[in-house]
Amino acid sequence: MSSFDTVNHDVLMRLVAKRVKDKPVLRLIGRYLRAGMLEGGVASPRTEGTPQGGPLSPLLSNILLDELDQELERRGHRFVRYADDCNVYVRSEAAGERVMASLEGFLTKRLRLKVNRDKSAVARPWDRTFLGYSFTVDREPKLKVARRSVQRLKDKLRATFRTARGRRLKDTIATLVPIIRGWTAYYRLSRVGNVFEELDQWLRRKLRAVLWRQWKRNRTRFDELRRRGLTAEHARLGAGNGRGPWWNAGASHMNAAVPILALRQLGLVSFVEEHRRLARST
Repeated sequence: MSSFDTVNHDVLMRLVAKRVKDKPVLRLIGRYLRAGMLEGGVASPRTEGTPQGGPLSPLLSNILLDELDQELERRGHRFVRYADDCNVYVRSEAAGERVMASLEGFLTKRLRLKVNRDKSAVARPWDRTFLGYSFTVDREPKLKVARRSVQRLKDKLRATFRTARGRRLKDTIATLVPIIRGWTAYYRLSRVGNVFEELDQWLRRKLRAVLWRQWKRNRTRFDELRRRGLTAEHARLGAGNGRGPWWNAGASHMNAAVPILALRQLGLVSFVEEHRRLARST
C-alpha cells in the first residue's frame, strides 16, 4: 500500500484524537496535514496524504496503521510491518489470496487507504523482498540479502569506479570502505554468507580493472607486472594479450601482481570479515 500519499485526514485525526487530548496540539497537527504543496512555484492545498519527508509523517502513519496491526493480531496472523510495508505469512497460496482480499477490504473501508497493487502480491517468502532481505528455500528458512539489494549496491559502487581512473587506488579504497561497512552493518542479520563472498571477489576484480586501465600502455603494464614480482615471460604474456580490463582483472597475472594482501595494505576491508565480526557481536 502507499499510505503516506493517500491518508484520509478525517480518519487519521479521529485516531490521533484517541491518543492526544490537547486541543492546541490537535489543531497544529491538522494544519501540518493541510499545509499546501509547492509545485512549479505555485502552492496548492493538500486534501489527503501526509507531507513526504516530514518528521511527523512516520509517526502519524504508524498511528493510522496500528489499526491494521491490531486487526492482524486479532485474526491470529503472523506478520511483520515497517512503515507502510507489510508482509503477512500464511500456510498456502489459497489462504494468501483470501487474506489479501480481506485486508484490502479492511484498509479501503476502515482506513480509506488505497492498496498499491503493483507492489502487492501473494507469493512464496523467498520470492519477495522486505527491507532488502529475503529468505532461503529451506525447511527452516534463513534470512538472506535479496539479489535486488546486491544489484543496487553494485550500481552505487560503479559510480565510484567511474571516477577512479585518475585517482590513487588508495584514495578510491578510502571512499569504498565506509560504504562497505555501512552496507554490511545493515545486512548483519543475514545468515547466508555467499553474497558477501561474491561481493568481495567482484570488488577486488573491479579494483584490479581500475589499475589495468590506469597503466594504459603495454609497456607500462609490462613494467608494473615485473615490478610486482612476475617473471618476464608471464609479464610479457599478460601485458600484450589484447583483452579488455575486466578479463585481465580476473586473469592470473593481475591476481599475482595485485594479491588480496596488497589491497588490504591499501586499506580495503572485506565484506565477509565485516559480516563475521558483526555476527559475533549480535
